[in-house]
Amino acid sequence: MFDPERMASLSKAMAQWDRNTARLLEKAPEAREEFLTDSLIRVDRLYTPLDLGGMDYEEAVGFPGEYPYTRGVYPTMYRGRAWTPRQYSGYATAQESNRRYKHLLEQGQRGLSVAFDLPTQMGYDSDHPLALGEVGRVGVAIDSVEDMEALFEGIPMDQVTVSMTINAPAAVLLAMYLVAAERKGIPPGALDGTIQNDILKEYLARGTYIFPVGPSMRLLTDTFAYCFRHVPKWNVISIGAYHIREAGSTAVQEVAFAFANAIAYIEAALAAGLDIDDFGPRISWIFNTTSNFFEEVSKYRAARRLWARIMRERFGARDPRSMMLRIHIQTGGSMLTAQQPLVNLIRGTIQALASVLGGTQSLAVSSYDEALCIPTEESATLSLRVQQVIAHESGVADTVDPLGGSYYVEALTNRIEEEAMQYIERIDRMGGAPRAIELGYMQGEIEASAYRYQKEVEAGTRVIVGLNRFRVEEEPRENMPRVDPDVRGLQVLRLTDLKRRRDGARVERVLLALGDAARGYSNLMGPVMEAVRSSATLGEICGVFREVFGEYRPSNPASSLGGAK
Repeated sequence: MFDPERMASLSKAMAQWDRNTARLLEKAPEAREEFLTDSLIRVDRLYTPLDLGGMDYEEAVGFPGEYPYTRGVYPTMYRGRAWTPRQYSGYATAQESNRRYKHLLEQGQRGLSVAFDLPTQMGYDSDHPLALGEVGRVGVAIDSVEDMEALFEGIPMDQVTVSMTINAPAAVLLAMYLVAAERKGIPPGALDGTIQNDILKEYLARGTYIFPVGPSMRLLTDTFAYCFRHVPKWNVISIGAYHIREAGSTAVQEVAFAFANAIAYIEAALAAGLDIDDFGPRISWIFNTTSNFFEEVSKYRAARRLWARIMRERFGARDPRSMMLRIHIQTGGSMLTAQQPLVNLIRGTIQALASVLGGTQSLAVSSYDEALCIPTEESATLSLRVQQVIAHESGVADTVDPLGGSYYVEALTNRIEEEAMQYIERIDRMGGAPRAIELGYMQGEIEASAYRYQKEVEAGTRVIVGLNRFRVEEEPRENMPRVDPDVRGLQVLRLTDLKRRRDGARVERVLLALGDAARGYSNLMGPVMEAVRSSATLGEICGVFREVFGEYRPSNPASSLGGAK
């Protein structure tokens, strides 16, 4: 493939081509002096085998379904089964969200991706003073196991996969889901899904943390151990590279910082006595795809290869499933514009195509109107149709990794892997992700990247169609869907009724037992399950943890970044 004599001949031919091209550029110069990806990787005019540096195909690229998984985690990829289409959804009450879920399932969606409102993400019941004005706004309000039952009423929980975007109180929401299934007669072993449960990225890029790092890591490893024993099909964590990108990182930083967080989780789980292959196969990921098409495709290929090497070489994983980077992708929410919102359908289509060519296992396409309001039923359906057209009409799913072997894609794959590994090594030298977060290192890198991006947009050197170029006069949009302000009142009424009907003495006993367990060293998932079965609320359970663990206070609150997804 890289015969020295042929490479030397190619090098001479390339030099001649460069000289000829230089003469032509005197009459017709290129549009700009330097072409860069979003990660500031230089893009050359042309790529040839010379850019691959004698790369060993089997070692660096290989075959799909085999180490190092550069070309995909499964041998036949979409020829046997397409990726799972999901739409991130949830708003207002459990009953309203349930209606949207049923609609999406009727339209051909195979998995659900649940959005929770901010009070739920922060461990507050809807009647808490801090929940005022936020109940049901960016997701569904879940206060008790009865809300969870209503959310999945009429939905076969043992036949759909469910992804829940919840972090600090992830153990509690997982328990509510398990108990809701239990009340339907569905055993935990039949349930398939994912809990996000990625707390480090909350301190790093998003801000919906509750407890200090140590107790948060304990809750995380407790869910790892519990699911390994009782919910074997459940993905114990979905590591949120997505949110790092939404906060303003580059593609390289997205991979590197998410992997650094994952390394910290693995080290914590190993220290708690788990074996790498006990939980390694149940680690999943959520990534973000923007419109820089080839960088995004290459990012996923590089990430798969880098993760496989980390798991095998650093942690000694033996089970091939532990080395597979299985990913869910949400197209870039921060890429959406309120101006000319229908253009967002084009952005979503490009990003979805890059996600598929990058080898995703499941995908959600952001709805075109998300920059303006809660997605309408029409916009959510159109986002699903984007995926269905790609899957059934485009032909890109007919062969595995169709861009593999492109000189540009392979060179970019190599470069992204190298630069991501350099970041990881730097973070290792600092003492790992928690220490790097404490020092503000990763936050600073993200903020610098976000600032550079915004300056480029404002200067017009980065073109955003409809925002800073190709603008049109638009009429103000009217009758956009909004969450009914009475949602909080309805939730408070349900909470009041639940507390009136339940066995108050039992709730008090299980919450006291939960506090005792939190002060000790045993696995907390059992006591949380008992609290949920007694109809203790999310706020009451998290209140016990707040009392025992305290709350996290960032050393530099001004640097915290928020977000719903």
